[in-house]
This record gives sequence, structure tokens and C-alpha cells, in this order.
Amino acid sequence: MTMRRLDLRGQHVDARELRSRMPRAEVDVEAALAVVRPVVEQVREGGADAVRALGEKFDGVRVTDLRVPAAALTEALDALTAERPAVRAALEESIRRARRVHADQRRTDVVTKVVEGGTVTERFVPVQRVGLYVPGGVAPLPSSVVMNVVPAQEAGVESLAVATPPRRGNGPDAALPDPTILAACALLGVEEVYAVGGAQAVAMFALGAREVDGSQSCPPVDLVTGPGNIYVTAAKRLLRGVIGTDAEAGPSEVAVLADDTADPEHVAADLISQAEHGEASAAVLVTDSADLADAVDEALARRVPATRHGERIAVALAGPQSLVVLVDDVEAGLAVVDAYGSEHLEIQTRDAARVAARVSNAGAVFVGPYAPVSLGDYCAGSNHVLPTGGTCAHTAGLSVATFLRGIHVVEYTREALADVAPHVLALANAEDLPAHGEAVSARLT
Repeated sequence: MTMRRLDLRGQHVDARELRSRMPRAEVDVEAALAVVRPVVEQVREGGADAVRALGEKFDGVRVTDLRVPAAALTEALDALTAERPAVRAALEESIRRARRVHADQRRTDVVTKVVEGGTVTERFVPVQRVGLYVPGGVAPLPSSVVMNVVPAQEAGVESLAVATPPRRGNGPDAALPDPTILAACALLGVEEVYAVGGAQAVAMFALGAREVDGSQSCPPVDLVTGPGNIYVTAAKRLLRGVIGTDAEAGPSEVAVLADDTADPEHVAADLISQAEHGEASAAVLVTDSADLADAVDEALARRVPATRHGERIAVALAGPQSLVVLVDDVEAGLAVVDAYGSEHLEIQTRDAARVAARVSNAGAVFVGPYAPVSLGDYCAGSNHVLPTGGTCAHTAGLSVATFLRGIHVVEYTREALADVAPHVLALANAEDLPAHGEAVSARLT
């Protein structure tokens, strides 16, 4: 197959124009809000029963107990250990590496001596209760359990809950989520798991879910994180302010900045790996080598039909959100990838580390031939919950910082207050807020 091409060689294009010419998947969150708004109102009015009814409507499963029984978590982990020990070992290694990275993100209180007798301390306090969403649409993602839970735990969050959709079907476990997701929760010590998916899960977290008898099936949370479909994203946007949220998740993206030293088989495999997420996934190659672009097309033609999900991969690679960009040199390529601001950015060039150090906009950067995005998806230690749609220009991926709040604690002696009082009064009077100044003067007379 052949990906679309955008030839920028010999052109001087500024950042604004580059952003307008780079492709994006069409995601209409505003349209999704029209669907999500009544869902949220149903949960607000109907509580737990509304969550059950919405689950039956959207997931095709009627769940009696929203919360997954503790025994089901234990059974899922036991089954994984007995039947798929390699998957358990992989999850344990993913957790171990993620803990190493996220433990280093912990913050310690910072005390600044502003003047003699005057200090400002910044305390870093974890969010008290969080709701972590784990998708289960195209494929169940136990790795997203790891990526959500580990930074929350390392931040010191005391109360955390996971929501993930139940499976469709009529078997005895039809009302339970995917067993590998449940096993991952058990490995991480997460006991509060809900068989709830979609926008109704976000609404449940934000508003709580009371039973008819007044008992609380799910207490409300302060913050909701985790990727999901467009309706999950719309629910987060609608309820922002009631809850805190992480970045809005759109279709998966990968950009590869490569020169003639890159292996076209590596590049093709990496483009395919991210296109595998879905038909709206974006795959972008930026290169100064037309020969490499041709070789990548040849590799894609062989690899796509041979892979399991080749049909949806082919749609994604042929879609308007994916293309090859030809540039004059790596310097011009850097301008393109910075303007694009991809969720995942691979650097496969000469002196890749030096090039990567100059990147300003990316959710995560993968350096050199042996750091594919797939490594970051599972076992690099980095977090794979990352900003999409160019929002990395102002938003970071999930980390310990997501679950912390900085609180300033101000301490001044009488002498230190007296020393600065004339400045406070001058500013208070300039803003026509004299009572602000009087609150200082009252302490000094």
C-alpha cells in the first residue's frame, strides 16, 4: 500500500501553517455532548438504578451489583496465574518498571524564606479520592490499569476506584469485566472495581450512585483519569468543574521523524502498531529521504495484509489523518513534528538523542532504533496515558503530578508584615480595595 504524501521540500512554511496542513482524525466531541448530556442527567436523577439501565442499553449487559465482588478479583488472578503465567509475569514487570519511574516523580514540600520572618511553603497533597477509567472497547487493556493505578498510588492517593465495562454475553461471568483487567487490579491491590463503562461510568464517579434505599453504591470522586471513547471524553468535558480530569483522549497517534539511517522495516512496523488501535488512528512519517519513504511503503504493502488486524490498519493508514511528509532536512522535520505535536514521537535519525533533546511538543518521545512506542505501551516504565490532538503543547501525560495538589502555606512574623505593609496598602488602594489594606493595618496599630 502507499500512504498519502505531503511534499514540503523547498518550501518555507511557518508553524501556524504547518499546524493547519498536518492531518488530524475528525473527532466531534461537541456532537457527542448531545448524547452524553441526558446520560449524565439520568445518573444525577436515578443514581445506581440509572447506571444499571444505561449499562444494559449501551453495553448490552444488565449488572445487578455495580461493584465487582472481591471473590471475582481473586478468582481472576488465580486463573491468570494458572492458565497464562507469562501474562502475569509481564504485568508484574510492567508494574515494577512503572513504579521505579513514578516513584521518582514524588514531590517533597518546598520551604522558601522570602524575607527574615516570612516564609512560603508549598505542600504537595494527594487528591483524596480518584476514579480511574479503563476502556474495554476494541480490546481490553490491562496495561491501562497499570498506567492509571501506579501513579495514583505513588502519589499517595488513599481512595481509588476503577471502572471498566462488563463483557457482553450470556455466560455466568457476562456481568463481569474482562478477567485480565480484574487480575491486573488484584495484582495492584485495587479492591474497588465497578462493572460500568462509557459516559455513565464518568457520571457515576462524578455524581456518585445511590441505591433506592439511600445507600451509596459508589461514593463520588474528586478526579477522573484514563482514556476512553469519544463519549467518555465528552462526559469528562461536561463534568469538568464537578470533578478534575486528565487530558481528553482522542484516537491514538504516532509520528516518526526519520532520515536515511532508519530501517524501513522498523518504521513500517511502528506505524502499523499504532494504526492497530482503530480506523481513526493516525500514523505520520516525517523524513528527508524519499528513498526511505518508498521503502516504508513497500514494507507496509507486505506487512499490513499479514497482520491480524490488517483490515482496520489499512483503513487507518489510508485515512486522511495519516501521511508521509517529505522535508528538506532533519531541521525542517523537527519544525513539522513540533507543529504536529503527536501523542507518540519516534526519533530514528543520526544522533537521535541530540535531535530528541530539541523536541518541544510531544506526549512522549522514543529515541533511536530500539525504543519503539510499543515498549512505552507496556514495559518502558513511562506512562502511556498521553495527550492527543496536539494538546501536548499545553498538557502533559499522566504522572504522579496529576494526582497531587500544591498548597501554599504562608507564615509571617509581625515584623515581617510591618516591613511589607506599605506595599500591600499601596496595591490595595490602587485596586480600590481599601479593606484589603485595613486587614493589614489592623494588625499593626
